[in-house]
Amino acid sequence: MPKARFANEILLHSAALAHLAQPFTSTTNLLTVVREQEYTSEADIYKSAGMAYIAPELREGTNELQLALENKLPTLLELTDLKGSLHNHSTYSDGAHTLEQMATFLRDEGYEYLGISDHSKTASYAGGLREGDVLRQQKEIDELNKKLAPFKIFKGIESDILGDGSLDYEEDILKTFDFVVASIHSSLNMDEQKATTRLITAIENPYTTMLGHPTGRLLLRREGYPINHKMMIDACASNNVIIEINSNPWRLDLDWRYVQYALEKGVMLSINPDAHHTNGYADMKYGVLMGRKGGLTKEMTFNTKSAEEVETYFRKRKEKIN
Repeated sequence: MPKARFANEILLHSAALAHLAQPFTSTTNLLTVVREQEYTSEADIYKSAGMAYIAPELREGTNELQLALENKLPTLLELTDLKGSLHNHSTYSDGAHTLEQMATFLRDEGYEYLGISDHSKTASYAGGLREGDVLRQQKEIDELNKKLAPFKIFKGIESDILGDGSLDYEEDILKTFDFVVASIHSSLNMDEQKATTRLITAIENPYTTMLGHPTGRLLLRREGYPINHKMMIDACASNNVIIEINSNPWRLDLDWRYVQYALEKGVMLSINPDAHHTNGYADMKYGVLMGRKGGLTKEMTFNTKSAEEVETYFRKRKEKIN
């Protein structure tokens, strides 16, 4: 390939056909622009077309060309914007490392906080925490928060969403957590109506802070159960529930295609590694990439908040529960 055509070829191979072929005037699309001459950079191609530079993640043929023409493209989330990690597991359930090991590793990586959310009691196959285990873990968290300050561990749980949409602890336990990630792990053979109703019932539970991996999919392994994404996101908007982008490369769930709708509805997203090992924290980069592809910004990403801001958010949310 001639060096002079390198930028042209990069654009042609980094964009969906819908992005390249979508007209932005009555007679012109990016394919036409790229074929007209050789460019020294991708930025020059977009400049020649009269629009702002579009990051490769956004080149899908949705609304990015119009935003670029109006110079209204979002400033996309960066990995360095993240200040903490929520949805993580320790040896209390099926994690490989102790609570202190998970916390100190994350602290030493430069983060401000860890949200621990081990499996709940219904997930017995994963060592889910019974009520006594919950209280024992929370006592250890109190001790570690004194020892590791200013690093903060938030008391959470990944509470199983049961078949009827309820969470698998009574209120006297649910109210002891700083936050609750609600997830489906069982009875996955559902039609869209059943799955969506089950999720929405859990979202409407006042103790649900965050929805975990909404479709339960495992890429290349297991299809997710079908859900009505818009109804689910609407419910999260109505109930002030955060949706995670589960960053484990087998999940990447919430799918990037629904990020834009969540943002339009004012729903915050959290880049969650679902880490079962200290190595799992590194998966947050995949969640950032998925978020960027959907137009996610720092402002709409929950775990770009500081430890103090997260603590305040959790406290105020709990205060609203009657």
